[in-house]
Amino acid sequence: MATINPYLTFDGNCEEASNFYRSVFGGAFPMVRKFSDMPLEEGMSTISDEAKRRIMHITLPISAETILMGSDTIPEMHTHKIGNNIALSINTDSREEADRIFHGLSADGNLTMHLEDTFWGAYFGMWTDKFGVNWMVNYDDPSKVQAH
Repeated sequence: MATINPYLTFDGNCEEASNFYRSVFGGAFPMVRKFSDMPLEEGMSTISDEAKRRIMHITLPISAETILMGSDTIPEMHTHKIGNNIALSINTDSREEADRIFHGLSADGNLTMHLEDTFWGAYFGMWTDKFGVNWMVNYDDPSKVQAH
């Protein structure tokens, strides 16, 4: 069964915001990755050193069912704008479920990233649906996910 979590996007202050949220909710960050962690073949040579220091992905569990996730934008690739700075992130139990949800919700929408295997071991895609809602779908293949 799929779960849905909020995914917040920031313009260079994701780490500051995440520390603020942690001060309220408590807990720890089980995952923190910066854009500098991306392999070169993923496009790292096209972004600035400042962007490489930004947060690519951070997670903060705030309950047994909910994880607050976030990242910074890369100025060279995305425009940060209030209103497009939140997405719903769907985590699925299988590739087939990820495919079904991705193809269903992205119909007549705008693809940001095709559903594909990623360097961090997930099967992942992003889009804005036909109603302007930002979505992500993720399947963490247990045989491919890297230890963090």
